[in-house]
Amino acid sequence: MLKIGGQRVPPKTLLLLASDLALILLGLLIAIALRFQDWRAVSLYLQARETLFRFVWVVAACGLSMYYYDLYDAQVVARRAELFVRLLQSLGTACLALSIVFYIDPVDSLGRGIAALAAPTSLLLLLAWRLFLDHTGLLFFKSERVLVVGTSPVGVSLVRDIISRPELHLKVVGFLDEKGERIGMSLVNPGIIGAVSEVKEIAAQQKVDRVVLSLMERRGITPVRELLDLKFAGVAVEDVHTVCERLSGRISLGHLRPSWLILSEGFRKSPPEMFLKRAFDLIISLIAIALTLPLMALVAVAIWIESGTPVIFRQERTGLAGRPFNILKFRSMYQNAEAGGPVWAADDDCRITRVGQFIRKYRFDELPQLINILRGEMSLVGPRPERPVFCRMLEEKIPLFAQRYSVRPGLTGWAQIKYQYGSTIEQNMTKLEYDLFYIKYMSSFLDLAILFETAKVVLARRGAK
Repeated sequence: MLKIGGQRVPPKTLLLLASDLALILLGLLIAIALRFQDWRAVSLYLQARETLFRFVWVVAACGLSMYYYDLYDAQVVARRAELFVRLLQSLGTACLALSIVFYIDPVDSLGRGIAALAAPTSLLLLLAWRLFLDHTGLLFFKSERVLVVGTSPVGVSLVRDIISRPELHLKVVGFLDEKGERIGMSLVNPGIIGAVSEVKEIAAQQKVDRVVLSLMERRGITPVRELLDLKFAGVAVEDVHTVCERLSGRISLGHLRPSWLILSEGFRKSPPEMFLKRAFDLIISLIAIALTLPLMALVAVAIWIESGTPVIFRQERTGLAGRPFNILKFRSMYQNAEAGGPVWAADDDCRITRVGQFIRKYRFDELPQLINILRGEMSLVGPRPERPVFCRMLEEKIPLFAQRYSVRPGLTGWAQIKYQYGSTIEQNMTKLEYDLFYIKYMSSFLDLAILFETAKVVLARRGAK
C-alpha cells in the first residue's frame, strides 16, 4: 500500500485516481475517432512520435488539476452538485494550462478540433463514472471490524476520527472497559460492550479483524495470554498510538510512553538523505528567488507606499539545535505593533495593514525566508520556527516540544498543511504532534508531497493569519 511518510493512502483513492486517468485517455481516443472518422487516419495519428508526449501532458494536467480541486477528498466532494462544479473547474483549469503549454510548443499540440471534442467528452465520462460509483458503491470494500481494548482519551479520539472518515472502511464494534464496571455506557457510539478480560470471547463473537490497545493503565490489566491467542489466530493487535499515527498523520501525545517513541521505527537521518535535502533546498530557493524577484519588488513598493520603512521585518526565532536566528518577512503589521509585548496573531488582527492582509492571504510575506534557506538557517520543509519567548513557555507546558529543534525549521511543513495556525497551548500541542510525525518519517518523497499540498493550501487561501 502506498504511504506518504507513515500515513497510508486509502486503496479507494488510488483506484479512483487510476480510473480517472484511464477515462481521460479514453476521452482523448474518442475525440480523435470523432475528429477523423477514418480508422487509417486515427492509426497514423496514434503512431506519431509526438502523440505520447501529447497524452502525457493532458493526463498530467488533468490529474494535477483534479487533485488541487479536492476531487479525491470524500469530505469535500460530498454532494453531486459540488462534484459537477469541481469537475468543471478542474478540467477548465487543465485546459487553460494546456493551451499555454501548446502555445509555447505547438508541435505537441493535440489540434483544435481534437481538443474541442476531448474536453466535453472527458467531462461527461468522468461525471458519469463518479455518479455510477456514488450510486452503486462499487469501490467500497468490506469494512474491517475493530475492537478497542480500553477507554483512554486517545482511543476515544481515534474512534471519533474513524467515524468521521468512512473512506477508511473501518467499523468499530465497541470498547472494552478496564474493570468491566461501565458496560452499556456510550462513549462515542458505539459504547462499552464488555470487559478487558473478555477480549478473546468478544473478538470471536463480533468477528473482529483488529484489536487496538487503548488502556488507561496497562500494569496488571493487560490480558497478555488472550491477546497472544488472538495474535496467533490471525487477528491484528496494535497499540492505539500506532493506529492513530497511521490514520491521522500525527503522533498523539496523550498517555504516550517515551518507550514507544524510543522503540518505534523512524527518526533516521542518514547523511545522504540530509545532503539531498540541503541540495534540494539550495536549488529550489535559488530558482524561487529568481522567479519571484519582480513580485517581491512590487510587494516592497506597496508596503513602503502604505506605511513606510522598514519593508523587511526581522524577528528572532529558534532554529536547529535551539540556536536563535533572525527570520526575514515582509512587514505586514503597523510599526511598533508589539509595543505591549509579543502575542500570537489572531483572526481579524487590528495590527495588520491593508497590504499586510493581502500578502498574508497569499503567503507573499514569507518570500524573504528564501534568504534564510540559502543561509542554512531554514529548510523548505520542516516545523515552523517559533519565537524564543513562546518556545520557553511551550517547552514548560508541552512534553517533547524541544524535539522540534532536531531538524531545521521550514518555510512550510506537515503541520501547516494538516492543521490550522496555532495560537493556544492546545493548538500548539496538536501542531507538535504533526511535527513529530514529520520528523519521524522525514524523506525526500514526503517533502515533495508537502510542497505539492502547500501549493493547494496557498491557492485555496487556507490557514493564513
